[in-house]
Amino acid sequence: MADSAPRLTTAFGNPVSDNQNSLTAGSRGPVLMQDYHLIEKMAHFNRERIPERVVHAKGYGAYGTFRLTKSLADYTRAKVLTEVGKAVPMVARFSTVGGESGSADTARDPRGFALKFYTDEGNWDLVGNNTPIFFVRDAIKFSDFIRTQKRDPRTHLKPHWRRWDFWSLSPEAIHQVMFLYSDRGTPKSARFMNGYGSHTFSFWNERGERHWVKFHFHTKQGIENFSAADADEIAGKDPDYSSADLHGAIERGEFPKWRVSVQLMPELDADTYPINPFDLTKVWPHADYPLIEIGEMELNRNPENYFAEIEQSAFEPSNVVPGIGFSPDKMLQNRILSYADAHRYRLGVNYHQIPVNQARNAQVQTYHRDGAMRTDGNHGAQVDYEPNSFGGPVQDPSFQEPPLRLKGDAARYGWPGDDADLYGQPREFWTKVLDDGGRKRLVENVVTSMGDSPRHIQERMIAHWYKVHQDFGRGVAAGLGIEPAKAAAE
Repeated sequence: MADSAPRLTTAFGNPVSDNQNSLTAGSRGPVLMQDYHLIEKMAHFNRERIPERVVHAKGYGAYGTFRLTKSLADYTRAKVLTEVGKAVPMVARFSTVGGESGSADTARDPRGFALKFYTDEGNWDLVGNNTPIFFVRDAIKFSDFIRTQKRDPRTHLKPHWRRWDFWSLSPEAIHQVMFLYSDRGTPKSARFMNGYGSHTFSFWNERGERHWVKFHFHTKQGIENFSAADADEIAGKDPDYSSADLHGAIERGEFPKWRVSVQLMPELDADTYPINPFDLTKVWPHADYPLIEIGEMELNRNPENYFAEIEQSAFEPSNVVPGIGFSPDKMLQNRILSYADAHRYRLGVNYHQIPVNQARNAQVQTYHRDGAMRTDGNHGAQVDYEPNSFGGPVQDPSFQEPPLRLKGDAARYGWPGDDADLYGQPREFWTKVLDDGGRKRLVENVVTSMGDSPRHIQERMIAHWYKVHQDFGRGVAAGLGIEPAKAAAE
């Protein structure tokens, strides 16, 4: 053994004498079962790949800090949002949504924007996207939508017509679809895109008052996107381009930063506001609820090991701290349950003990016990039930969230709304957000993607585009060789 090299051992510290040759009966004989080192290597290798995420499988991330510059003490009791100037450590993971782990990270797809803040009151996770909206607003449709982004069960291919069929029958998706097929559908890297909490969350303060809140993270590097052609070319040449871009920037000391802002709505405004403030397919107009800048997020340290720190990172909207709560947003209500459940399946019931997921600045006291991969002493001799007479951890009513006002009979309610509700904000996106060049590229990208769709799906989708704006519908119809008058009448 070279003097400078550490000794190779088994997973339990036993020295390995030969890592090049299996133990056999003679030089040409069969391998012996007693070669425990070979068996350990192969058994571990067979299990090296934990199940990849059902969504957001392709990702990358980094560590950093969040620093508050404006106290929100009037709205929330959360220390992370009231202690001005304090640097709160955090980790971020960015990802595509529909692709597999080995897919290109420049693909046209929304980008996950997941943040974990290690606060003094426990971990706070904000799990959003690079868009302020989403394709569906009721979680009962989520799995169906995601399957349209995955592989066809018959051919195991990924034809685009599947998504267009779903979208043409789900007009609430129109707003997000336009985001996706605009320039912002192919961001250069996490450094050059915005992030959003997307959902409506809630703040509650020491007086028990509640406000609804939206979170915004605006890149200080400026928005930069690939053209469709460049994104496709780079996907073939360097499918990990965006991952390498963030890693390289941090290695060079070019730490990316985001301006952190919130929109705040008084609790009772939700009762009379003309749009449903808990509808994930809608934005809150800034004219009604302006952005309030509250701080800065900076990423300044790369992980030492991707698998341990990024692949095993687990973000979940259910991780909130006192002063931050939820809302009646139907999608958020489901994510509170489904994210933690997915982590237990993928990483094991004790995933909270993986270092990247641990609460770093708050003491953990639970009655959880046992389970695979328990590594922390399992709380020793402390009793595992509550209430008890032996000094176990107890509840603290001072952290009770104020009551959430609810009303209505239990039923499966549809979403009330007319064409203005479904197409009003998409129309503003076409007329006010996009310039002439952006509108032209949106039409071109949609036409290219819809090319493999059956004619009836194309016509049904074009009818939606006409309701957004006649120029939009006319442009897509012309690109697909469909008579505009026929498409508009669908």
